[in-house]
Amino acid sequence: MFRSGRRYDGRYLQLIATPAVHRAGRAGFVVGRKVMPRAVDRNRLKRMLREVLRAARPAINGVDVIVRVKRPLPRAELRAAAVEAKTLVAGLPRG
Repeated sequence: MFRSGRRYDGRYLQLIATPAVHRAGRAGFVVGRKVMPRAVDRNRLKRMLREVLRAARPAINGVDVIVRVKRPLPRAELRAAAVEAKTLVAGLPRG
């Protein structure tokens, strides 16, 4: 997916999307320790991102998605990253 997927960039996040291999699309998250040192913050962000994808799921069923945090994300900006994810997901091709 990293090689062949289409990339959608935001300030903190990058979405990589390809047509789904299986009927229902899958989602993956890449949140490194360098960009978010505290496990609590990494897990909270993943929960927020999962909820964004779950809310968009009927429309993007035919797409496999990877959400990657591309730069350090302060704890105070977690909600801003979730809003950014909603914006990026809205730009995905509908499956």
